[in-house]
Amino acid sequence: MSNPFGSTSTLPYQLPPFEQITPDDFLPAFKAGFEEHLAEIDAILANTEAPDFENTIAAMELAGQMLQRAASVFFTFTAADATDQIQAIQQEVGPQLAAHEDSIYLNKALFERVDAVSVEGLDEESTRLVSEYRRSFIRAGARLDDAGQFRMRELNSRLSVLGTEYSQKLLKDTNESALLVRDAAELDGLSDDDVASAAAAASAAGKEGYLLSLILPTSQPVLSSLTNRETRRRLLAASLNRGFRDNEEKTLGLAAELAALRAERAALLGFANHAEFATDNQTAPSLEAIHSMLGKLAPPAVRNAQAEAELLREAAAQDGVEDLQAWDWSYYSEQVRREKFSVDLAALRPYFELERVLADGVFYAANRLFGLTFTERPDLVGYHPEVRVWEVKNEDGSGLGLFLGDYYTRDTKAGGAWMNALVHQSALLGTSSVVINNLNITKPPAGEPTLLSFGEVVTAFHEFGHALHGLFSDVTYPQFSGTAVPRDFVEYPSQVNEMWMLWPEVVANFAKHHVTGEPLPQDAIDKIEAASTWGEGFGTTEYLGATLLDLAWHELAPGETVQDPEAFEAEALERAGVALDLVPPRYRSGYFKHIFAGGYAAAYYAYIWSEVLDADTVQWFQENGDLTRENGDRFRRELLARGNSIDPLQAFRNFRGREAALEPLLHRRGLD
Repeated sequence: MSNPFGSTSTLPYQLPPFEQITPDDFLPAFKAGFEEHLAEIDAILANTEAPDFENTIAAMELAGQMLQRAASVFFTFTAADATDQIQAIQQEVGPQLAAHEDSIYLNKALFERVDAVSVEGLDEESTRLVSEYRRSFIRAGARLDDAGQFRMRELNSRLSVLGTEYSQKLLKDTNESALLVRDAAELDGLSDDDVASAAAAASAAGKEGYLLSLILPTSQPVLSSLTNRETRRRLLAASLNRGFRDNEEKTLGLAAELAALRAERAALLGFANHAEFATDNQTAPSLEAIHSMLGKLAPPAVRNAQAEAELLREAAAQDGVEDLQAWDWSYYSEQVRREKFSVDLAALRPYFELERVLADGVFYAANRLFGLTFTERPDLVGYHPEVRVWEVKNEDGSGLGLFLGDYYTRDTKAGGAWMNALVHQSALLGTSSVVINNLNITKPPAGEPTLLSFGEVVTAFHEFGHALHGLFSDVTYPQFSGTAVPRDFVEYPSQVNEMWMLWPEVVANFAKHHVTGEPLPQDAIDKIEAASTWGEGFGTTEYLGATLLDLAWHELAPGETVQDPEAFEAEALERAGVALDLVPPRYRSGYFKHIFAGGYAAAYYAYIWSEVLDADTVQWFQENGDLTRENGDRFRRELLARGNSIDPLQAFRNFRGREAALEPLLHRRGLD
């Protein structure tokens, strides 16, 4: 067919031919992809030979390639360049995809073939693949009776519609909630570059003044710099009220319905609630174990936050502020950081220019640790003019894959930062990895350098950790490729990669003043590290607020409905012991995209669960020579390359030599 998804791309590493792809190609590609995939499944079912690994399991892994090509590109667009046309297609395609998946995983005859496959004589990865297919069919409802399967199809279709609607309403409301400031004096405290970027954002939106765009989490970066208290109040209010306002973009009703339907679906499958269903497929041994860990962390985190608040009140009183509020926290926290530790994070931005952060920081660390080299390929085109493409090679010059970077915010782009794959590595398919990192950095005026905040540099290293997990994949079957690991394990490699940001030889290589070229002074680095636990009370408490809110939504019993989501949220935080007026949760129900439209339902705990492994791994590197090729090769071979081809915790044990310990995490967060 003439559709660009109709055949394998002939570009390097099978990069999709974005120059040829238009939105009009997606619906025909999905239609043809569904038909092709179902024909391949029918061929498996029509096979009269006894079911075995090759004619059933491997055949299923090989099926659906056109659909995979179309879907990987389409969902890249829905996240990073969701125009009105793309959003309209998403509304149409979402339920079709849910129905298509149900037609496979609720096919009892197909499940019988899968269930009949013997693992005798198979290698470890193939044996695991058989087990994972059986598990996937059972969790999808293959064992339900006809009535149960009918209801399961209804639920999956409706959940798909609701998730899409939540995501699209949130994107629109986030754009509309950007704070417009008329007078530059109200932006006092921001750098000239920040003010210029706000003016450019307002101009691009056809407005007069200065526009402060919102990032996805509650706390907005510029709150730490704005001296105007009223501007801070308005900005935090705009962030907190997303999805709560009585307008067409209100998302609370969608959140409540999503949670209720997920609870019903879990009950169909024999679980008490959705959280129990979700954690049954994770590395955490049980929902009770998760609550036990969070319960140990919450009290010391809240105590630390309250102690921090006392210091902030003292600082605020010096400005005549007697009633410290949530919108004051970041501002006075930075003042205390400056006074107590002589660290001014906002003043570091001139040392974090995007090109140097990438080439001399992120890529440099990967070169020192893994021997990788990166060559920008301007001849290869991404899905948007701002997307850049690099070819990644191993130390011996062999090609590893492609890395795409999409760094600037725009109205058609979801908030936050993420990694996704366009092509998954697989020996079975003969493919290498093509992966993308997305950030949401405010674009400076034309001709001006892109200067990153300290947090944005951390994010760049974090997301590249995900990219390495994808690039280093060395598995046979695509289902196990790269980051296709349990949700509560996937953040582990990315969090480990953050450690290299302030590693002496790495930070010395990239943190240089964009005008003078002077390196970031060593005493500034020392002070940053000395202040590393400052603010952890706030950071841990706001994170736990979101995590425990997620679990509250997804521990609803079947048939239980939430009539007042705002009251439900307040009660859940109070019950969990993390209801601090000064520390709102990192995400509220109105804009908690991770759990209502992002795959983290009942799994937002994954970040801190993974951080246990991360902190223990950082300790291993420190004990074994730090940033060395030998250490990098071990981490790559034993962990990053394995994907989900073996039990992820076994991969960790193979790397670390023992079970993970909690103590390094407690020490890192100042909770010991």
